[in-house]
Amino acid sequence: MTLAAIDCGTNSVRLLIADVDDAGVLHEHVRLMRIVRLGEGIDRTGEFSQAALDRLFTALDEFASIMAEHGVERTRFVATSASRDARNRDEFIAGVASRIGVEPEVIPGTEEAELSFIGSLRGLPAGIVQTPALVVDIGGGSTEFVLGVDSPESAVSVDVGCVRMTERHLASDPPTEDEVRATRADIRAAVAVAGETVPFDRARSVVGLAGSVTTVAAMALDLPEYDEEILHGSVISAEQVSEVAARFTAMTRAERGALPYMHPGRVDVIAGGAMVLDEVLRATGAREVVVSETDILDGIVHRMASFTEL
Repeated sequence: MTLAAIDCGTNSVRLLIADVDDAGVLHEHVRLMRIVRLGEGIDRTGEFSQAALDRLFTALDEFASIMAEHGVERTRFVATSASRDARNRDEFIAGVASRIGVEPEVIPGTEEAELSFIGSLRGLPAGIVQTPALVVDIGGGSTEFVLGVDSPESAVSVDVGCVRMTERHLASDPPTEDEVRATRADIRAAVAVAGETVPFDRARSVVGLAGSVTTVAAMALDLPEYDEEILHGSVISAEQVSEVAARFTAMTRAERGALPYMHPGRVDVIAGGAMVLDEVLRATGAREVVVSETDILDGIVHRMASFTEL
């Protein structure tokens, strides 16, 4: 059965078309990301802007065409942080349903975390992660933490992400020292709250997901271009993460945009995302982070293939 998973977050909307064989191995056909910045301004206004909805719907029209070409038989559309917060989400839901044929599921942060855990750990090479593992998914509006061995044991979502931190604190180009201090204080407070639910001290590995993490890794590895094969399963030290976060916060948007591995949609928010990862490693005491290119999309496909509910 050909399955499609769509993950709609605060910053991007992503599509995975795949099937899962009898041995539980996922076979990817299409993986796409479009930066639509759905959560733009939502921290301030409490609702989606019309421009943001238009960007999303344009991307979904493209996804619908690709899904039809691949004969997708079953689809699950998961909406995360921004979609939980918006007052006008009815317009969002109707627009998605008319284009994709299913209504978006606005899932809680704990389920988002569980799906990310499944997708990341099943996608990484055997033996690279020691368990219990702490999976950290840094999104645009929220960050999810989930700890477990073969399955999630505890999970929590907190409202810090690369877009939310940028819009809340990082107005200058480059950010001022006061803005950086305020950002880090905000992140530290949220991570401390997460640590009250998820026992960080039990983690033997930290696995990092999403574009903020992979872009930090790309800078740490000094890649000549973005390369998923090199990044997936790479191990970046806490010292490297701290150094990269400092470099990103000291750079102008133009300087960040000139980096060969930088996605245009991450130029203005990567400093915030890098600081989230840095503060997470500081709080957990982890010496390194394992980078995963597989994530919530893969988890959604695995869940659909098993026909089980979380």
